[in-house]
Amino acid sequence: MTDSLQVGKLAPNFLSIGVYKNKLGKIRLSDYRGKKYIILVFYPANFTAVSITELIKLNNYVLEFKKFSTQILAVSIDSPFSHLQFLLTKPYRNSLEELDLDFPLISDVTRKITKEYQLLTDDGLACPALFIIDKEGIIQYYTINNLLCARNIDEIIRVLHSIQYVKENPGQVCPII
Repeated sequence: MTDSLQVGKLAPNFLSIGVYKNKLGKIRLSDYRGKKYIILVFYPANFTAVSITELIKLNNYVLEFKKFSTQILAVSIDSPFSHLQFLLTKPYRNSLEELDLDFPLISDVTRKITKEYQLLTDDGLACPALFIIDKEGIIQYYTINNLLCARNIDEIIRVLHSIQYVKENPGQVCPII
């Protein structure tokens, strides 16, 4: 268990099974170190109303995140097989297609990752949370939401832009973006 999870500290590494483009594979957080920023999104579980809308909205912004050299990783306590089923199921009533995400869904069925990031509820769910981790693996920002409240993707992009501005301009503060 992480003693002190905070901005400026190294993000806890993990190795787990993820689903990307309907294929299972190993995903390790440290594999992105030195290469990309990470938007690490925790969501309670597949097939929950808020989670579906957030994942779809994040997916709609994938190209914007790529402009910032940023990879989205989404984590829930579901098994890899639940993730696969989730991706193959029509995500909402009027959908004509399966959910085709351009980022992996990571399984935390053991809840080890969720515990490391101090997000496990008393009911055994993952609190909705979001971490921005820089290329060095350092947590630059995080937020934790109520289980029933969605996040604002535009705000995530604004914060990411601010963090990158400050990193690229040492000694300067970031003006309002």
